[in-house]
Amino acid sequence: MESTKARLCSFSDLKEGDVIKASSDPPIAAYLVNGEVFATSNICTHGNSELSDGYLDGDRIECGLHLAQFCIRTGAPGAPAAVPLATYNVEVIDGDVYVDLPAQPI
Repeated sequence: MESTKARLCSFSDLKEGDVIKASSDPPIAAYLVNGEVFATSNICTHGNSELSDGYLDGDRIECGLHLAQFCIRTGAPGAPAAVPLATYNVEVIDGDVYVDLPAQPI
């Protein structure tokens, strides 16, 4: 499947152990954990809430609405969520964070 590289943010926008809401379509959350950058959908699959408003604990993001948890590495859900979270391949190029987005059908 083809993909498009999209800029999310500057690496300097990320703080260790934190999550930010990227200005993107689709909505994406970016994380910096132990010096590694991750990106997931910013929308909780359980409660349609922004995960960037939640709580990051290690490599798990907890939604602030119903406390659903997801692994930011794999998207694997934890109770009460049952649907996995979309994750994106991340690349840091010249101080900017990029993700691979699936190509949209015409």
